[in-house]
Amino acid sequence: MGDFSLQINEDQLSIQKWVHEFAEKVIRPAASEWDEREETPWPIIQEAAKIGLYSFDFIANGYADQTGLTLALVNEEMAWGDAGINLAVFGSILAVVGIMSNGTNEQIGEWVPQCFGTPDKPQLAAFAVSEPDAGSDVSSLRTKAVYDAASDTWTLDGTKTWITNGGIADVHVVVASVDSSLGARGQASFVIGPGTAGLSQGQKFKKLGIRASHTAEVVLDNCKVPGSALLGGKEALDERLARAREGKKSQTQAAMATFEASRPMVGAQALGIARAAYEFALDYAKQRSQFGRPIIENQSIAFKLADMAVKIDASRLLVHRAAWMAANKIPFDAAQGSMSKLYAGETAVKVTEEAIQILGGYGYVREYPVQRWYRDAKIYTIFEGTSEIQRLIIARAISKVHIR
Repeated sequence: MGDFSLQINEDQLSIQKWVHEFAEKVIRPAASEWDEREETPWPIIQEAAKIGLYSFDFIANGYADQTGLTLALVNEEMAWGDAGINLAVFGSILAVVGIMSNGTNEQIGEWVPQCFGTPDKPQLAAFAVSEPDAGSDVSSLRTKAVYDAASDTWTLDGTKTWITNGGIADVHVVVASVDSSLGARGQASFVIGPGTAGLSQGQKFKKLGIRASHTAEVVLDNCKVPGSALLGGKEALDERLARAREGKKSQTQAAMATFEASRPMVGAQALGIARAAYEFALDYAKQRSQFGRPIIENQSIAFKLADMAVKIDASRLLVHRAAWMAANKIPFDAAQGSMSKLYAGETAVKVTEEAIQILGGYGYVREYPVQRWYRDAKIYTIFEGTSEIQRLIIARAISKVHIR
């Protein structure tokens, strides 16, 4: 078990500095342009791949850190640069987590490297769960996977929505129902490689924030994949379905295993946005003068900044605790992963809103980055489990009551 410490070690500090420099010199200068263009920033992805930031080896080393803090620090610094570009660069990670959470060692070895590609030809991955009628209610997925034993083939049909890298990814990890009578316990994850017939991009969404990150529908129409595409394998699925039909508890559910592992990282991204807005507002308050003195000398401004600093530090502590627990396989018995995502997400919204208030009219215009951070922050109370769903998860965990 990795020792828990509030002191970041030398290796982590070195990585943090390296990523911060990339965020400062490469991401921030380009952030406004790609937000306006609402396109995937391929030049930045290619630059990240070229220096080894976007690579299987880098992510593998991050997951190998027993403190769990390396990837939390990386996500915070990248989102400090720009949340949309961070998601464009690291949006593949959710699919990687899906493969690692549900796949066999052979599947992990085969597919995870393909999620990144090579420095000369980077590739993307997508994790597809949400549907038009099944967002927070994952148990209601309508996408079906039907098995044909004679050909050892699965056929997938359905539509996924709100998918990061959806349709443009080289590797898609899709959660589908194999037995709808069992709800979420009757679902499985499938990995779909590049060029597979029957998988296509549907509508691309024009969003309020994180606009450099591609978000679209994924349409599955008679999409056939080999039996080896079932993450975890057919034998493990049959055993899990049998336990579910007998009313026995299941160790994992296809989608939930992925989200629980990723929530502290999502919290770290929200933390990066909040920190960016706080730092900008603090500098502005020191320089901006009204009535003959810097506005930070007014309690109404100084107290806002004090509250922002407290919320950011509290968010970081929750994120780091959850990341450490996840790395050391300590159960989230009080939904600590959800706590970190909930608090950091809501902190990002509050802090960016207060930053706009401190800047006044300048905070509202697009020449200043604060409005972009505000737009980016809002999604962190919605995707990968809304704030309401996080509270439901936490309430169930602490009460041991199935609250509806």
